[in-house]
Amino acid sequence: MSIGVLDKNLAIPLYHQLQNILKAEIEAGRLTPDERLPSEQELAERFQVSKITVRQALTELAQQGYIRREQGRGTFVARRKFDEGPRELTSFTEEMRRHSLQATSRILAQFEAEAEVHVTEALRLPANSPVVTIKRLRLANGEPLSVQTAHIPASLVPGLRLADGMSLYETLQRQYHLYPARARETYVAGLADAATSESLQIPTGSPVFAVERVTFTPNEQPFEFVQSTVRGDRYAIVLELVKNAGEQQALTLNP
Repeated sequence: MSIGVLDKNLAIPLYHQLQNILKAEIEAGRLTPDERLPSEQELAERFQVSKITVRQALTELAQQGYIRREQGRGTFVARRKFDEGPRELTSFTEEMRRHSLQATSRILAQFEAEAEVHVTEALRLPANSPVVTIKRLRLANGEPLSVQTAHIPASLVPGLRLADGMSLYETLQRQYHLYPARARETYVAGLADAATSESLQIPTGSPVFAVERVTFTPNEQPFEFVQSTVRGDRYAIVLELVKNAGEQQALTLNP
């Protein structure tokens, strides 16, 4: 880590100067994701300030998402969050490609059965209609990001079988001429249970988002209902607010 200089003659508080130095190192890539920072004592000695000053600078950096502090292990540079904001309707594969990441998927379950009530309601189907359910683990550069369960009316996708690594949207468009025109997503904050933590390789109780999405064709027919659990440390929700605007959207991703 290159060493910046704090100027005690400036009106800017020392903790804020230190915060800006560390932030600049991270943004310039001289401090890389998952790299461990020097201890509070080491930083205090290096910059000739008190540990209280160092602690305040690190606390603010953690609140801004630049670093993460792990009990008993130290302080590490956080991986940057993907800040998508309102966006186009794209597949997970396309979304990861935008961030120069390789998207992969692993099939966890795949079957056809009568849909539960909340699924038929989301897809505007008669009660007990059959749906194809595909549960997948979604990964970026090999890192698990979300567990995603898609429900599709069986009448629209006869014979559908997905293999690991196949894009569902590409398959739906190529084989069944189902083209997404818009989608409605709902995000709810939650905590990872034991099964989710094992799949996503995060500690039980870690923050996650429970996401539900209904996707519509150009003629407003819902053809996909997706339930996802995504890592809260890798995704962030961004809202763009405009005064007197109509319907607003939001969203984000984070590796």
